[in-house]
Amino acid sequence: MAKGVAIHWFRKGLRIHDNPALLEAISACYNENLELCPVFVLDPWIIKKLRVGPNRWRFLQQTLCDLDANLRKIGTRLYVLRGTPEETFKDKFQEWNVKVITFETDIEPYARERDERVIKIAETAGARVVQKVSHTLYDPEHIVQKNMGKPPLTYQKLLSLVDNIGPPEKPVNSPSKLSERITLNSVKIDDHNHCVPTLIELGVNEKLLKPTIFPGGESAALDRLNLKMKNKEWVRKFEKPNTSPNSLEPSTTVLSPYLKFGCLSARTFYYKLKEVIGTSPHTKPPVSLLGQLLWREFYYVVAAETPNFDKMVGNPICCQVPWNKNEEHLAAWAEGRTGYPFIDAIMIQLRTEGWIHHLSRHAVACFLTRGDLWISWEDGQKVFEELLLDADWALNAGNWMWLSASAFFHQFFRVYSPVAFGKKTDKLGEYIKKYVPVLRKYPPEYIYEPWKAPLSVQKQAGCVIGEDYPKRIVIHEDVYKINISKMSEAYKRWKGAKSKQEDKISNTVKNKKMKIT
Repeated sequence: MAKGVAIHWFRKGLRIHDNPALLEAISACYNENLELCPVFVLDPWIIKKLRVGPNRWRFLQQTLCDLDANLRKIGTRLYVLRGTPEETFKDKFQEWNVKVITFETDIEPYARERDERVIKIAETAGARVVQKVSHTLYDPEHIVQKNMGKPPLTYQKLLSLVDNIGPPEKPVNSPSKLSERITLNSVKIDDHNHCVPTLIELGVNEKLLKPTIFPGGESAALDRLNLKMKNKEWVRKFEKPNTSPNSLEPSTTVLSPYLKFGCLSARTFYYKLKEVIGTSPHTKPPVSLLGQLLWREFYYVVAAETPNFDKMVGNPICCQVPWNKNEEHLAAWAEGRTGYPFIDAIMIQLRTEGWIHHLSRHAVACFLTRGDLWISWEDGQKVFEELLLDADWALNAGNWMWLSASAFFHQFFRVYSPVAFGKKTDKLGEYIKKYVPVLRKYPPEYIYEPWKAPLSVQKQAGCVIGEDYPKRIVIHEDVYKINISKMSEAYKRWKGAKSKQEDKISNTVKNKKMKIT
């Protein structure tokens, strides 16, 4: 039989810095005379069923290549296994004589179910399982325990809880060069069948993709972090609401895709920010960069403890709104042909580049839901899930509930204008000209509202509304007022239903007490 093996299973956490589960596997190798096998499982179910667009597949593929290269620098490599984790590990635990498997904890429902099945398979095979929290700053379960077993439903409540807990644990060191005796030698592995997948294997035609703007991988993540942290004054004065959603170059860090895949450790980012801030004057949460990390933490904690967090029905914190189903309007929004240039430019940037500014997400999410189209936030969530490089289950659902005023944020009467909002930071419409080039010859006074341009101006610009660029699919000035009224009614019904439910629970408790007495 082959020498015993310790597997480190990469899922998220696609990095070697601040990776406590990887270090645990390496430690087991030295202490128990095992060989190290870092693996990534390419599940065919994900390729076929999950909403992953080509930009994100490319980002993942680049990330895996970079991870393999970084592992080789310390004396090992990445072994990519094909098949479902359950089937794959059931075979490999026996074939490789696996003694230990380590991995990073995950709060997503699919991941939790999958991990439970893998743990049972490992236990049956006699393999020890080690899980470590490292995708978030804190252990979500610990925060919930500190809140009397309930998730904090406001950002301020989360801040008070983490203030009491204290700063997150510091990042662990990256592994140093490995001894040759713990590299995988006794197990025969076909290099071709265990190498990083190509884009072709992932079903992506690279020729149809635009050039990479944000390359995947830990190396790119750390380079980007260091670049952004060099501008200490910018870091200290950063305020999210004062950044531009439609600047031609990103006005934020664009570290979110790297945090999503775990190419960058949240704890590394946190302590780098603390180092840069030092004792100097700086902005505070929720608008600061530290505040942005804590927003991420907030959504992860609530998502971990809320049933059906990514759905409206069966979600206890979500307002039940009778949204419309309109496939034509949904497609027009998703494809950037609503007739509102600012909205269309954002959706075209998202589709081509895989990233848009957070405030741009606000604008298009409000437009799809309570602002203009009255389409469910679940439908918008699915489009973002496909197109965003940083499509994160907890953050995506949480932000969509927030922007649709279904949870967390309840000032539904505050609606983003699809015209005025973009003008604040880009009066000349340079952003629109870049992503909706058919409008590039429009004068600034019409580029946000091309339907107002006289026909002569439209013809001179080479773009006639209704022929070369679509007419507005709704009239914002009319529909947003109607939608505010509908949202008000939905709130009344929801609060009434909650009140009845609370009365029912209260009466049940009273009856039980009377019986006991």
